[in-house]
Amino acid sequence: MATTSPVHPVDEVPPVRQLAAFGLQHVLAMYAGAVAVPLIVGGAMKLSPADLAYLITADLLVCGIATLIQCVGFWRFGVRLPIMQGCTFAAVSPMVLIGTTGGGLPAIYGSVIVAGLAIMLLAPVFGRLLRFFPPLVTGTVILIIGVSLLPVAGNWVAGGVGSADFGAPKNIALAAFVLVVVLGVQRFAPVFLSRIAVLIGIVVGLAVAVPFGFTDFDGVGDADWVGISTPFHFGAPTFEASAIIAMLVVALVTMTETTGDLIAVGEMTGRGIERRTLSDGLRADGLSTVLGGVFNTFPYTAYAQNVGLVGMTRVRSRWVVATAGGILVLLGLLPKLGAVVAAVPAPVLGGAGLVMFGTVAASGVRTLAGVVFKDNHNLTVVAVSVAMGVLPVGVPTIYEKFPDWFQTVMNSGISAGCVTAITLNLLFNHLPGQKSSRNDPQTPSTP
Repeated sequence: MATTSPVHPVDEVPPVRQLAAFGLQHVLAMYAGAVAVPLIVGGAMKLSPADLAYLITADLLVCGIATLIQCVGFWRFGVRLPIMQGCTFAAVSPMVLIGTTGGGLPAIYGSVIVAGLAIMLLAPVFGRLLRFFPPLVTGTVILIIGVSLLPVAGNWVAGGVGSADFGAPKNIALAAFVLVVVLGVQRFAPVFLSRIAVLIGIVVGLAVAVPFGFTDFDGVGDADWVGISTPFHFGAPTFEASAIIAMLVVALVTMTETTGDLIAVGEMTGRGIERRTLSDGLRADGLSTVLGGVFNTFPYTAYAQNVGLVGMTRVRSRWVVATAGGILVLLGLLPKLGAVVAAVPAPVLGGAGLVMFGTVAASGVRTLAGVVFKDNHNLTVVAVSVAMGVLPVGVPTIYEKFPDWFQTVMNSGISAGCVTAITLNLLFNHLPGQKSSRNDPQTPSTP
């Protein structure tokens, strides 16, 4: 009798109803972050409401396409893991500076296209750096990713940055209610429902939020039914040297962040990242960033909040996230649907975010549990790396007097912590004569 080899959980295709529920859950987890970048950049450039709406729909469309490229993959593009893609926050400050100092959107898009091409060219180089990411480094980076995301959830809990009632007890109460619902569903519901605990928490939270006046759906009526993003809507791209240099620095930062995210998902899903798959994943980032420059949006990277969702739900299928990518494409083509999703109030997302982002940090701790800390300097590597990663999160203005390129690298807790962890690991464990390197202190734990 012929036997079929078992399908890896990453490649399993759940039933359609589960695909839809799990996929929508991923969309809700990243939607606020996805639309924040075009809102911030467009707002700083004082674009009209119509142009802002165009930026958002273009962003959602390319988010979906980028996610499909990363999850489904073709040829040497795509890591083929459950990875959601979205605009990187590392590019916000440079893009605002480019856009407001005379270059405008065409200069932004020119620099984004060049950055995307550079990422595709550099992807094999980063693939060769994988050996510098042993469990000591990867566990530390995953821990930093989770910790650096927690303030995002905290701002959502309080009502969202800039909201008139930021920190109001009612906001925190709503977030706490959603958190309790998520935990209750996870603990007491059947297996399928426990895996969509975040979705259930958001839906229940929204149902409670509407009658208490936390949100309304006025924006749904104002939104168009159909919106098509056309290439170079804001004019042909221009290529300015200063803008390109700034965006190339951003490219290095996003490649570092994406590397950490890909390794984290690889560990959570039991399909470890190898040199070739890392290169393929980064190459997909580069292609998506080029598409972003062509279709009026911005650089793309793996979204860490969805890494936490994978770890929390233990749903490892890449086709679930591919479905989420399809939903994002629909939201980008149908602005009215996007307006419905946008109506979810920040405290509802905050309650769910606390669980998801905490899960990322806990996954880092789990990886570090397999690292030997006796008779070596590994504790110092973790301690200093976490400190450097948390520093810009706790004190956002600490590097404001430094050059722009330095701020771009160090203001990201993930890239700052990652660079520190790699450097200290080389210093303490790989230089000739280091006893700890001979003791193999970085034995990984079983995922």
